[in-house]
Amino acid sequence: MRRPAAAALIVAGALALAGCGGSDDGPADLSVGSAYMPQPVSDMAAGFLTITNEGDSADRLTSVSSDVAGQVTVHETVDGAMQEAEALDIPAHGSLVLESGGNHLMFEQLKRKPKQGQKVTVELRFDRSDPVTVEIPVKPATYTPKTGH
Repeated sequence: MRRPAAAALIVAGALALAGCGGSDDGPADLSVGSAYMPQPVSDMAAGFLTITNEGDSADRLTSVSSDVAGQVTVHETVDGAMQEAEALDIPAHGSLVLESGGNHLMFEQLKRKPKQGQKVTVELRFDRSDPVTVEIPVKPATYTPKTGH
């Protein structure tokens, strides 16, 4: 009598653990919007965009590249000071907003200065999701979006 009860308990425990998916409840579902780059006035430029995650799992933006720059780094603003970040979190069912005065992309060692009206191609790479290629429109150097970033 004890063996079937113990076996049932083991099976029930295994089923409960299998259902505990943790943060792997499903894949991240990423999309990018509100992208822009103010026209650069030096050999550096900033980039801004919003990454929205409609999926059940969080992800992280880990790196960015572009053929217009020797290096593109991800920066965060902490206590008013800009610093390079190893990665930025994108919460499940949430967004990562890269905005003026906050987290942003830095295009360093520009190979050319993109002009207003042109587009800059970037590849966003993530911890778990496939890379995403985005065309970022170049806006006037003084551009301020009406959407708040």
